[in-house]
Amino acid sequence: MEESPDNNTATLSRTGAAEVKAIVERARSAQREWASISVKERCRVLSSVRAFLLENIDGIAEGISRDCGKTALDALAAELVPAVAAAGYYCKMAPRFLKPECPGTGTVLFYNKRTRIFREPYGVIGIISPWNYPFSIPFSEVLTALLAGNAVILKTASATQITGNMLKETIKSASLPTGLFNYVNMPGPEAGDAFLDGGVDKLLFTGSVEAGKYLSRKAADTLTPLSLELGGNDPMIVCSDADIETAAAGAVWAGFHNAGQSCGAVERVYVHSEIYREFLEALKRRTDTICAGSGAACDIGPVASTKQADSVKGILDDALSKGASVYAESASDGTELAVPCRVLINVDSGMRVMNEEIFGPVIAVVPYEKEEEAVEMANRSLLGLTASVWTSERRTAQRISRKLNSGTVTVNDHLMSHGIPSVPWGGIRHSGSGRTHGKEGFMEVTRTRVVVEDVRAAGRMNFWWYPGGQVVYEGLKGALDFLFGRSVPARLKGLKLMLRAMRRKF
Repeated sequence: MEESPDNNTATLSRTGAAEVKAIVERARSAQREWASISVKERCRVLSSVRAFLLENIDGIAEGISRDCGKTALDALAAELVPAVAAAGYYCKMAPRFLKPECPGTGTVLFYNKRTRIFREPYGVIGIISPWNYPFSIPFSEVLTALLAGNAVILKTASATQITGNMLKETIKSASLPTGLFNYVNMPGPEAGDAFLDGGVDKLLFTGSVEAGKYLSRKAADTLTPLSLELGGNDPMIVCSDADIETAAAGAVWAGFHNAGQSCGAVERVYVHSEIYREFLEALKRRTDTICAGSGAACDIGPVASTKQADSVKGILDDALSKGASVYAESASDGTELAVPCRVLINVDSGMRVMNEEIFGPVIAVVPYEKEEEAVEMANRSLLGLTASVWTSERRTAQRISRKLNSGTVTVNDHLMSHGIPSVPWGGIRHSGSGRTHGKEGFMEVTRTRVVVEDVRAAGRMNFWWYPGGQVVYEGLKGALDFLFGRSVPARLKGLKLMLRAMRRKF
């Protein structure tokens, strides 16, 4: 994930780093009251958010489009449809996710113990979100954190303050307690330090690998837990039996959607040599139909900033200077920052395009001979967010999926699992740690409290309590023999020794 481009047009007042500590303290007071009410009541309060979204969906889509360049259709499909779905899903599922669990004891030695696991809010959750999906990414994080009983401090990207303000109004439509939800406007490089120094109880961050590493080092001083989503360089493996037209259409969608500015975008495509030429032809036909720009006939909007356009150009120029060639290129209406979509061939592992997150409308296509070769090339990147496998054979898909170093693998699709509210989202390796979305995302904004209760009717003391002695030692050994011995006589002898020791309980 790239850093937010520096084209801030916000008119909102800036929040100083020194103010954040006071905001955290006010949020903490509001959180205590909020956490004291039932999760069902919290769901009732926040259920109005979905109604607000539905009533204002056209205006919000237009605002997102104006703010970051994506088309209104892309804003609706990738930002607002997932947000509406998430609002309904989390309000429905929160009571189930937070219901206490009774795991049992796992051994008869603790037959007199009753254990319950409770999920409790952290307190104050800090959220720092990016500019490429400025509504849908923070929306789910804010909603789950609030439903779990936390207070929230949200900092959206400086480049997308129009969207950030609309998100603020959306959340505040729920009439939450004063101080529970806080929206701050400050430069990205200042926010992480301000949040951690201000005392947030957990930080959810979506951004660059470099920024994520810095925050990890910073958080280590206070052992503040982090959830990090740091982007991807996502591979797509197309097997010889794949539907070529479907795979090509999927590559165009997942590689060029949002002008390629998606952390889960397809960037590297590995195609079996038997269908390589056919696949390229299908890819070219589809790329030729696309137009990048801001006109009504354009499918893909401009990139977010001059900085982003220059970054994509740098990666493209590196590949071309080292022998890559452009096999297909889309049209552009000439709009400033409208970057044509490109398909590269003749690429190799020494090029930046194969190793870095491109964050632009460029995909590189490589042929392979054997499955092991495709998997090895796909796993070369230090990033591991998502990947996809395209095949008509389910067993092939399952086999390859298990070998890929990726937080999510989709089969015959790509760049859609983030929109399913029940599906966890997050990566491995340099793509980050932790998860958002689904039950796992809910667990990220709660911490565990375990209560183990002794049933005193089962005895006055545990038989291994002091004073000990040989009887206790033999009794514990006997318990192991009784539970895990390999023969019936050994188990019976073990039971006798265990029972003799257990008489001490009474």
